[in-house]
Amino acid sequence: MSGLGSLIGWLLRTLVTLAIVVFGGSLLWALSYKWLNAPMTWPMARDAIHGIHVAREWVPLSDIAKAVPRAAIGAEDANFCRHKGFDVDAIEAALVKNAASNKLRGGSTISQQTAKNAFLWPERSWLRKGMEAYFTVLIEAIWGKPRIMEVYLNIAEMGPGIYGVNAAAKHYFGTTAAKLTPQQAARLVTILPQPIERDASKLTGKNRRHARAIEKRIRVVRQGAIDACLG
Repeated sequence: MSGLGSLIGWLLRTLVTLAIVVFGGSLLWALSYKWLNAPMTWPMARDAIHGIHVAREWVPLSDIAKAVPRAAIGAEDANFCRHKGFDVDAIEAALVKNAASNKLRGGSTISQQTAKNAFLWPERSWLRKGMEAYFTVLIEAIWGKPRIMEVYLNIAEMGPGIYGVNAAAKHYFGTTAAKLTPQQAARLVTILPQPIERDASKLTGKNRRHARAIEKRIRVVRQGAIDACLG
């Protein structure tokens, strides 16, 4: 019994130590990204491994046209400035939609997408979703909304090997993130769900109509100060 008790004690100490290391490491990782720009993400590493040139150039939120975050908020997360990382109404709507359709619809906020893109791998699994929720809580508590939006717009995949709004602005429109027009911003946000299959400079059909709808939402976000948390 004494041997069994020692083994159980060792296992408990090991588990506690492991939990402390994992929690402490993830906390430091998230804390570092409050000031340091993410050097690499899983999709970037994937592209590099497959020999795809990775184009990216980090720019601060102040050097990104306001139409871009407004387009992202209007199209993907209208409650971005109000929620604490999770939009319960959007999640419930997605669950109802998925129950009635064979096509999955996401309910992720910009904060959740940023947590996934910055720290985790893209494939769907319960483990990844759980870790995504954990990192979402961390970045909401540590970074604040402007930094979350800045990271999101700088690491989002926007085409084969194209990451971040500045690289996308140059690739699709021959301009910079600071000079993007509302129409161009809307087009970039339109390709985010399927950046490999869509070309922001050559949208057609329903994608082009969706971009026009997002352009209208940009005005709504501006007029309603829905992006007030970004300063």
